[in-house]
Amino acid sequence: MKKALVLGATGSMGNALVNALTRRNIPTIAFSRSLNKLEEYKKDWNPSVELFAGDALKKTDIEKAIANADYIFHAINVPYQDWQDQLKPLLLNILHECRKQNKPFIYVDNIYSYGRQLQKTTELAIKQPHTKKGKLRLQLLKEIEASGVSYLIAHFPDFYGPKAGNTLLQYTFEQVLKKKSGGFIGDLTIPREFIYVKDGAEALVDLAMHEGAYGETWNIPGAGTITGREIQQILSEYFGCDIRLSRIHKWMIQAIGLFQPFMREYVEMMYLNETPVILDGIKFETRIGQISKTPYELGIKETLNEMRKN
Repeated sequence: MKKALVLGATGSMGNALVNALTRRNIPTIAFSRSLNKLEEYKKDWNPSVELFAGDALKKTDIEKAIANADYIFHAINVPYQDWQDQLKPLLLNILHECRKQNKPFIYVDNIYSYGRQLQKTTELAIKQPHTKKGKLRLQLLKEIEASGVSYLIAHFPDFYGPKAGNTLLQYTFEQVLKKKSGGFIGDLTIPREFIYVKDGAEALVDLAMHEGAYGETWNIPGAGTITGREIQQILSEYFGCDIRLSRIHKWMIQAIGLFQPFMREYVEMMYLNETPVILDGIKFETRIGQISKTPYELGIKETLNEMRKN
């Protein structure tokens, strides 16, 4: 049976991919820089998962890891502050080995390269990013398309869910768990799109196992849109008390950014909270099948249950 390699296995999507692959009895290699973290995560993974501690910026590590797999999933999370220095060298390193070893490349991407979109966004939308992060992501997409590698690119909305790490909703949930109130980045009345990371992983595995999906870009949307007010209501029902979320404005992000590198780098992406990009998944559903869409109420409650365990 063919084997999958998940690069960035201890990140939010990487962890979900390991679980999605092993649920289908696909042999899986989990790759991450920290062996300790891999061993910690393995407690919740299928015992069959192979661990590979390595650095994706080191050609020898990537060469060895890719040599033992048939499908290469790139789900490595790089902190915002390291994007400029690390994203492109890391990608080129992986693409070089995929090309040399003739292995298919499955890429987890966000929505930044789409830039501002005024309507529901299909894969045919013209990409005109206006932020430095969006422009960098677009450069990476062009590198993939010109690489000569068999590839598929999947665009996702913001993640939330178990082990989702540094995400917008996770930031809010952490505060609410501590003090029964919290900040919400952006206007609480504007509908935003998020994706439960388990749903995203299942959809991506569906794509990867579909031969006709390669050589294309795909949108994988979440379970519709939701406002901060609606999230506040779900949190109130979960905790059985009145939960108040307060709006975090751009100037507040700038102030927090004086002390937190993630927030400092996030400032230019605040437009997504004012004119959100909403993905159209009709291409996926027409050619691949239905996307699992966990209702926000259930996904948020499952996320909070998981966070309270840790």
